[in-house]
Amino acid sequence: MRLFPHVMAAALTACTVGPNYTPPKPPDVANWNDKPAQNVTEQTNPDPSWWNGFADPVLTDLMQKAITGNLDLQQAVYRIVEARQDEVTARAAGLPTINATGSYTREQLGLRGLLLSKGVYGQLNTLADQSSPLNTISPGLGSKASTAIGGALHQLEQPVDLFQYGLSSSWELDLFGRVRRSQEQAGARTRAQIEATNDALVMLEGQVAQAYVQLRGAQVLTASQQQNVRTAQAAFDLTSKRQRQGLATDLDVEQARTQLADTESQLPSYEKQSQQAMNRLSVLTGQPPGALDAMLGSSAPLPPIPAVIGIGVPSTLARRRPDVREAEAQLHAATANVGVAIVSFYPDVSLTGSFGLRALDASFLTNWASSFYSFGPSVSLPIFQGGRLTAGLRLARAQQAEAALAYRGTVLNALREVEDALVAYRTDRTGRDKLAEAVRSGEQALYLARDSYTHGLVDFIQVLDAERTLIGSRQQLVQADVMLTNDVVSLYDALGGGWQDNAVAGKPPPADNAPPIVPAALDSLAAAPKR
Repeated sequence: MRLFPHVMAAALTACTVGPNYTPPKPPDVANWNDKPAQNVTEQTNPDPSWWNGFADPVLTDLMQKAITGNLDLQQAVYRIVEARQDEVTARAAGLPTINATGSYTREQLGLRGLLLSKGVYGQLNTLADQSSPLNTISPGLGSKASTAIGGALHQLEQPVDLFQYGLSSSWELDLFGRVRRSQEQAGARTRAQIEATNDALVMLEGQVAQAYVQLRGAQVLTASQQQNVRTAQAAFDLTSKRQRQGLATDLDVEQARTQLADTESQLPSYEKQSQQAMNRLSVLTGQPPGALDAMLGSSAPLPPIPAVIGIGVPSTLARRRPDVREAEAQLHAATANVGVAIVSFYPDVSLTGSFGLRALDASFLTNWASSFYSFGPSVSLPIFQGGRLTAGLRLARAQQAEAALAYRGTVLNALREVEDALVAYRTDRTGRDKLAEAVRSGEQALYLARDSYTHGLVDFIQVLDAERTLIGSRQQLVQADVMLTNDVVSLYDALGGGWQDNAVAGKPPPADNAPPIVPAALDSLAAAPKR
């Protein structure tokens, strides 16, 4: 017991070998490379609930349904639970373990064979012989001694019942930090899984918004195409009327009929897009296809683009994007793993002990005289491992270097995605404005062509050309509106907003933010007994 204070002093003064993790610096980029559009500003960070900027209650409702009901996201949350249990396991390795033991065995020691092999029974027969020295001292003394010894040996040769119970304990003192590095590694992996879940949440929100934009775009395209059908129908009616009056030819009528049929043939494709978008939204919210048809079946316009889009500065992107934060946590875990590999070269010191009672009769298990105990330290030092430890250390260092490069690559990819989204939004917005001018010009051209045709100044082919041009421009304008709205969604997705539940404008979110969704089923896991 005098060794215990020294062991405790050694444990308290233990060191932690291996490299200490240093967080990487944020990217040294002052401004975005692409010139932002007029309604895009660097003065404010993205709104964490960016979908509210579209001022569409249906979209907001869909987001909440997806956040609480998406099955992939719930699986990601359970992976956080798994990582946290690994963290608990790593932490438990640094605590003493106590086990209760109890056993009953019936044993045959095989003592008779041992005695026979040593000639003990022959010596007993010699002792019982009349010529034995004991019999010379006192007649019959040798025979009595032989009988007594033989009886004792006979008792020992019989099977015995052995009863035993007690406590055993062990404690790894972690003098060089193996357990502490393992805990650090497990904690970093937990944070990485949290960020992976946050990233899944960001992608889910982008998928919901894009599917919703696809739905509303298909509905707007349907309405636009229906207007084109009415335009083609009016042209067909006019041509038919003029043909009956002898002012148009049968060829003009058939050309108008062909234009009308071609315009009507495009309507089913937009219906297909609408239904597929509703099916996708149903699955994204954790429901079967068709569950949201009543909610989304009625046509509605595209959600308006926010008047102001905050993108922040590039230096805040690394703290906002969950995939960058996940890569940083993976780098932390890889750095801690190097420490674990280095500790494997050092001695492993443990403190073990046991106490219990052992008896051949169960009634003696309460007798203190049947007690036994053992206590003391044990040391294990690797001497020859065939290069396994060296290879493990080299592997850990290579994985750390790989994780560092992966982090840098993730940061660069994040910057590229934002730049791509900015240039897409800026250029598509310019193209959309030009298409709006084309539609206005096409409407005027069609009006003039019809008027000239009515007065017999031009052929019907010019009316058809003006009509085809206007129909194409209208559809392109609607598609441009859909693309522009998707560009805004992609920009918010690239900026990494949508997972923070307590973000403050102008400040990066805290590093230990938890995902905003935890299924109620996890409460039962938290209430489980700990051993």
